[in-house]
Amino acid sequence: MQVLSVASEVYPLVKTGGLADVAGALPIALAKQDIAVKTLMPGYPAVMRIAEGAALRRTFPDLLGVEAHILEIEYKGLDLLILDCPELFDRQGGPYLDTDGKDYTDNWRRFAALSKAGAIIAQQGLTGDPGSWQPDLVHVHDWQAAMLPAYMRYAAEAELPSVITIHNIAFQGVFDAEIFPELELPPHAFSIDGIEYYGKVSFLKAGLQASWEISTVSPSYAEEVLTPEFGMGLEGLLHSRSDDLTGIVNGIDTDVWNPQTDPLLASTYSAATLKARSDNKRLVAERFALDAGDGPLFCVISRLTEQKGMDLLAETLDDLVTHGARLAVLGSGNKTLEDAFHAAAIRHPGRIGVIAAYDEPLSHLMQAGCDAIVIPSRFEPCGLTQLYGLRYGCVPIVARTGGLNDTVIDASHAGLAAKAATGISFGPLTADNLARALRRAIRLYEDDKVWTVIQKQGMKSDVSWNRSAALYAALFSEILARKGI
Repeated sequence: MQVLSVASEVYPLVKTGGLADVAGALPIALAKQDIAVKTLMPGYPAVMRIAEGAALRRTFPDLLGVEAHILEIEYKGLDLLILDCPELFDRQGGPYLDTDGKDYTDNWRRFAALSKAGAIIAQQGLTGDPGSWQPDLVHVHDWQAAMLPAYMRYAAEAELPSVITIHNIAFQGVFDAEIFPELELPPHAFSIDGIEYYGKVSFLKAGLQASWEISTVSPSYAEEVLTPEFGMGLEGLLHSRSDDLTGIVNGIDTDVWNPQTDPLLASTYSAATLKARSDNKRLVAERFALDAGDGPLFCVISRLTEQKGMDLLAETLDDLVTHGARLAVLGSGNKTLEDAFHAAAIRHPGRIGVIAAYDEPLSHLMQAGCDAIVIPSRFEPCGLTQLYGLRYGCVPIVARTGGLNDTVIDASHAGLAAKAATGISFGPLTADNLARALRRAIRLYEDDKVWTVIQKQGMKSDVSWNRSAALYAALFSEILARKGI
């Protein structure tokens, strides 16, 4: 099977969140399922730096008003198709935001162009010549690639099967209706059955409407998006397509995230040598200017936003310290929340430390040295940090939502008795319930034998892409069989 994957970011080239990890790891895992994937992504500066020697496959003289080229190159196990278009992607800011942290005003054009290029390749072949490479199925990710199924549906060529994966339905790519004439779609596409959304244009809605199948990144999230609380205004459309909706939990790259071989650690270890984690714990404490102590060292590795429940955690910090725990916080985001954590660090020197940054190497060390990772998200489509925690024996303390609910088994009496528990989960999400969950974790930590069983059980969890890739392969095959292809 030949698949074209289209994503706005791909690890290890460009990453702002879990989408990049999926777009970078899933194609490699699918190769083991006899599925060959080419991945189309924008030619950001970081991407163009590895494009030397890339093969020119196609030129678009006028792709939504700009000239663009498709380059192909193999990179770290990925077959990459790069949309080389300096006018749209050669910028000093991030993939979506300028250097002032504001959305690029032409994001609609940038990602419509990505989608249209993908649709042309899918329907006409990579080079446009007879017999050139053409996928059997197209897999698009989030709103930035969601216009691709719509472009295929409204084109004259035969429509190929398509799957759209929702990584976070909160981001929908909504733009003013005035851009519609420049999208080069027929007038009837601006309708309730097309890309129109409350008088505006929604890229994600277009993809959900036009794709053949819809997936989300966990079974629980697939159920949650059907509700007004989590559907973000699209729950009605998703209800109408619920027979085409499925949830598949993400995996992680277990070669990159491997405590036995990770070069970013002070000491590597396995489930049989957990005591070696103490070297990493000491180094984490040093990096965050924390006191040595016998109590648990908790960590946060997250964007500091209300979606991640960081406002509720900030309310519990005094209680956490009172009960003997320490906390290392790595992340940035909402300034009010950043200030709240910094204020707590000033109130509790040596007990709470904050580094307001994104630091991938440090995140590895924290997973390998901290006793538990706190993830009190209000919603979490899948989540990856809890999977890293399971892999590294850093016990996840999670809100009972989305992928957190699907991947962490609570250390209840039944879970502990069955030796199945892998973490602590709680709900509903309130500051009081979070505080109780943290106190429960502290009590469990005080029983070394029980805590070690939880760690080892988590480290036994299959967090790789193997099972998830097999489920995607089965979904793709079922689509092609059901559609008679």
